[in-house]
Amino acid sequence: MEFNKIISVTGKPGLFQVISQSKSAIIVESLLDKKRVAINATQNVSLLENIAIYTYEEDMPLLNVFKAIAEKTTGKEAISHKENDKNLISFFADAMPNYDAERVYVSNIKKVIQWFNILVNTGMDFSAIEEKKQEA
Repeated sequence: MEFNKIISVTGKPGLFQVISQSKSAIIVESLLDKKRVAINATQNVSLLENIAIYTYEEDMPLLNVFKAIAEKTTGKEAISHKENDKNLISFFADAMPNYDAERVYVSNIKKVIQWFNILVNTGMDFSAIEEKKQEA
């Protein structure tokens, strides 16, 4: 499984891996139940590699956030995204001490932790993923 092929689809739970593409849709497979579905052009899709978290210095790519969480949990599943807000904020602040608490909401933290746990459960090894090089 490649990190650069993992997407989130607005209105659908979980994460999906892009399998194929046609003229009017992309074929994706759910990481939760392995079911394949077609996502048409009208649905809002986000590549995880294009998502970033606000920090006080610069925006941190989601992959780097996942790597920080994986380091904190030694590659195992994190706390549940259904924990109370105080525990979620505390856990996230331990993994990402420089995140911008005014612009990163608890709902964002829940989503990041939920996605992290889904990826860990599918066998994603964050330490083996290379960052995409930015071309200037």
